[in-house]
Amino acid sequence: MDFKEINQGKRSKFRYSVSCKGVFVACMALMCHFPVMAEGEGYAVQRNGVHFQTPEGRMRVEFVRPDIVRVRYTCEPAFLGNGTIVCTGREEEKVPFRLQRENGRLSLRSDSLEVWVDLGSYALTYKDRRTGRTLLSENPQRPREAEQTYRENVVYDPQSKRIVKTADGEKEVMDVLRRDTVGRSWKFRNHFRWAQGEALYGLGCHMEDYLDLRGKTMYLCQHNLKEMVPVLNSTAGYGLLFDAGCGMVYQDAPEGSFVELEAANEVDYYFMKGCTMDKVVAQYRYLTGQSPMFPRYMFGYIQSKERYRSSEELVDVAEEYRRRQVPMDVIVQDWNYWPQGWGYMKMDRRFYPDPRHLADSLHALDAKLMVSIWPNPTNCPQTKDFAERGFMLGHSVYDAFNPLARARYWDYANEEFFGNGFDAWWCDCTEPLDADWRAMPEGYGWDSHEERWKGNLALLDAVLGAERSCLFSLYHSKGLYENQRATTDRKRVVNLTRSSYAGQQRYATITWNGDTHASWKSFSQQIPQGLNFMATGCPYWTVDIGSFFTRGGREWFRAGDFDRGVDDMGYREYYVRMLQYGAFLPLFRSHGTDTPREIWRFGEPGEPFYDSILRMIHLRYRLIPYIYSLAGKVTQEDYTMSRLLAFDFAEDARVHDIKDEFMFGPAFLVCPVTRPMYYDKGSVTLQDVAKSRTVYLPEGADWMDFWTGKKYEGGREVTADAPIDKIPLFVRQGSIVPMGPVVQHTGELPGKELTIVVYPGRDARFVLYEDEGDNYDYEQGCFSTIELQWNDKRRVLTFGERRGGFEGMEKTRRFRVVVADGTEALGERTDGKLVRYEGKELKCRL
Repeated sequence: MDFKEINQGKRSKFRYSVSCKGVFVACMALMCHFPVMAEGEGYAVQRNGVHFQTPEGRMRVEFVRPDIVRVRYTCEPAFLGNGTIVCTGREEEKVPFRLQRENGRLSLRSDSLEVWVDLGSYALTYKDRRTGRTLLSENPQRPREAEQTYRENVVYDPQSKRIVKTADGEKEVMDVLRRDTVGRSWKFRNHFRWAQGEALYGLGCHMEDYLDLRGKTMYLCQHNLKEMVPVLNSTAGYGLLFDAGCGMVYQDAPEGSFVELEAANEVDYYFMKGCTMDKVVAQYRYLTGQSPMFPRYMFGYIQSKERYRSSEELVDVAEEYRRRQVPMDVIVQDWNYWPQGWGYMKMDRRFYPDPRHLADSLHALDAKLMVSIWPNPTNCPQTKDFAERGFMLGHSVYDAFNPLARARYWDYANEEFFGNGFDAWWCDCTEPLDADWRAMPEGYGWDSHEERWKGNLALLDAVLGAERSCLFSLYHSKGLYENQRATTDRKRVVNLTRSSYAGQQRYATITWNGDTHASWKSFSQQIPQGLNFMATGCPYWTVDIGSFFTRGGREWFRAGDFDRGVDDMGYREYYVRMLQYGAFLPLFRSHGTDTPREIWRFGEPGEPFYDSILRMIHLRYRLIPYIYSLAGKVTQEDYTMSRLLAFDFAEDARVHDIKDEFMFGPAFLVCPVTRPMYYDKGSVTLQDVAKSRTVYLPEGADWMDFWTGKKYEGGREVTADAPIDKIPLFVRQGSIVPMGPVVQHTGELPGKELTIVVYPGRDARFVLYEDEGDNYDYEQGCFSTIELQWNDKRRVLTFGERRGGFEGMEKTRRFRVVVADGTEALGERTDGKLVRYEGKELKCRL
């Protein structure tokens, strides 16, 4: 059997389908695991819900809170759980509910929800208790199905071990020697009926060009260019969280709408009533954990490329940014810094002679250092160490599911990097295996989603186990977070990672969308990818500005349109447009291979591309007070910073599938430019192309052009100017935007005068959040908030009494209040009203 079999997922001879009914009959003797059923009823009342004995399995419906319901279904003799850490541990609290039976149905009623159970099919229907409106129904004829499968242990042939070079680095591979059957598992399908007019979002970040997931099919697993988060968020006012660690399929089609779990002990999902999408996110984080604060520096500009090759080069680049007075907060060391093998957490002393001196040198320039680390050390001393300790999965991946292995992994990371002053982690390749990164079967193209899913899932199943094949990144992130927190609370954990899962946000992760290619089509697809990812409740997402691969090639993924990189004027335009978009994502970072990414590679001061890049970096830094306050809102109020339009305008059906606009906080409507206007690839000048794009302004608000101050009513399309130095950007009337001066790094910001820009037209509210910028003292309440309220009729801005405080806080602040009155308001205006704020309520009449 050759290696290709791993990629092709040949498991069929080990699988067969059975009915749950036979298993149920065989297991009747084990009913002691369950509550005693009332005679003839088929169900038993429990503390927070009801246990059901169905003809083909067992089901529990339980309230977690009055507006959250947990549903479990199994064909096993006991509820075994799916063995994940998706949800945080919590004490079960009593949730009052009433039970009512009528017309062959059973109703469970909390203060917020009614859950109806059809006692014939055991299909569930969820209704809003207050309005009586049906939120979601399972298919009444066929709510769920189950098929028994077998677990396998894959044994590899050590004699066939070899190193294969791939686009994702060197990989150690072996042929499959045999596959041993070691137990059984289940494939489940849970069938749903979505409502007409309802839009669905979530499931993570995928390559498909989808925003609204209605009418779509999605193949869910982890691999480069796919980050799976099994959460749906609906405009109908609810969400679903599936707690299982296997690959899944989502389908909404005329022939059937379902979520399929490929290998699980049971169906285990949470119905989360939310009324709004923001409230669904809050319910999700109640179940899976809060998203911690990142350090303030992470919201500045992050410079990276594949790759800087020495300590000297890293310092030289940082010095050049400072010499040119281009703001920058973080520089990144990508892979291949190791002296041997692959993924070894040791720097080659020929090129990085003193890691401590490197970190100190960058800190002296007020820059932070992020380093790439990998979970699959290959052919190096770290591999041997982990193998001898029994800390390897298969032959190439460390066992992140083992807490001892996670601790040992941290030992390496701490000794070489964190202990030497490095600031942030880039946890690359956290899938941690990709079958399709090694070969391109005939006919295998960019849109071969199902084929890639099958191959990658087969490889993940073989090495990690089918029931936890999508969980590696979750456990890997847990290890890094918990071990760094145990080491010190003076530095906040930062983990930029290529995979994600439900619950991972509590481990301080930022996810990026993988190794994309530079084409205008790819760029346009990346926008809805990120919006769906962030709609799950995982708030921090970013992209490689400029895309990773700029050149084309033989492989399906190496499909860039710009073989000459920065020497192609078409690529320079593409890069600028991506950078304009990236400035309104939670994290703002440039990265990629094939061509350099520093600002001076795109021209010199006075030239259009250089000046456009600089203008957007300046705007990003002016907005840091606004952005950092949104980060505080993410942590304190379960907010989502970059948000698809349905978060704020769910009642406007026209926004449900708008893929190229989004909100950045409550104020900004961001409208990226996703087509060339100046140059085609190859530096070919475009003729007669309008420097504008059509924008839909959502109904329910009025809008102001950020650049010109021109006002518009919502609910209409407008043509927005889009020259190379401007992204179409609108501000919702009735907004308050705190802005700072241009600084060279975010460490300069504390104590600076802030400009409070009021966009009139409606009353407005904004909470200015500040803390020490790093460390975890904020968890003990060491932060401050100032509530700003605008009374539009009276034209009065009220600064509320400061709440809280922290070490080093400026007790007296200077604010310049500017009302956006139809003129440009970028934060550098010297007009407006200057106020001195000393922590007490202050009214400013304008």
